[in-house]
Amino acid sequence: MISTPIAQLLTAAGLEPEYVERVVRTAVEEDLDGGLDVTTVATVDEAARTAADFTSRARGVAAGIPVAAAVLDHVSGGDAELEFHVEDGTRLEPGTVLFTASGRTRDLLTAERTALNLLSHLCGIATVTRTWVDAVEGTGAKIRDTRKTTPGLRKLEKYAVRCGGGVNHRMSLSDAAMVKDNHVVAAGGVVEAFEAVRKRYPDLPIEVEVDSLDQLLPVVAAGAELVLLDNFTPERMRAAVLLVGRNEPYGRTRLEASGALTLDLARAAAETGVDYLSVGALTHSAPILDVGCDFRTA
Repeated sequence: MISTPIAQLLTAAGLEPEYVERVVRTAVEEDLDGGLDVTTVATVDEAARTAADFTSRARGVAAGIPVAAAVLDHVSGGDAELEFHVEDGTRLEPGTVLFTASGRTRDLLTAERTALNLLSHLCGIATVTRTWVDAVEGTGAKIRDTRKTTPGLRKLEKYAVRCGGGVNHRMSLSDAAMVKDNHVVAAGGVVEAFEAVRKRYPDLPIEVEVDSLDQLLPVVAAGAELVLLDNFTPERMRAAVLLVGRNEPYGRTRLEASGALTLDLARAAAETGVDYLSVGALTHSAPILDVGCDFRTA
């Protein structure tokens, strides 16, 4: 069980303690595979105690500190003492100590890799997200994630996007509707698909994907408040913004650019006036941030 202080830390970060506990337990059990940390048991005295600094070795953005803390808390049975030096969302320089853990040396060694795997991964996502956010600063456009996440880690990865300054798209298939090209084919048209969803789920947010300017105004006229412009060039994005305008009757409509976006094109896309840039690479392609765990005498 995760201790109450760590559960409170996770809750304050907007993470569900029960969910994080499941992730942590699964990851630790995978690493132990029903056995023991045989190297540590053989080489470290049971009574030995140590302090360990979790330190960034590169520039980046912090994310997942409470999750790494939950790993140490779980493995140590609440024995590990944790001192936090920065908060998630903080910009990191090489040598920045994120937090220090003190406790039984065996526990820290057993927990080290699992804690670093999660921490490095989430810091990597936050770092990539911040790079995109910085690229469009001042344009009014927001950087948005997708459902292209690692199975079982979606809530953590989307949390890391928030730490990097991005905003979340829908968390699941049930909390919002998104009409895509295959739905359009199945329903017989883009407006037909939108209206079918609105009729069945009138209270849910609905986003509609269009791949041409010809599809745009009909779905906006039908009442779509969020339209995804799929694989539009910046020139076509700008035409879409001008076509919809920001006055009645289409003033409520927000536009999201998605597909074929690269960091080099981010600012040009944002300056067209779209509201969001949807970037799957935030989660599916982010490299880890190099974070190390350095032991010292407690």
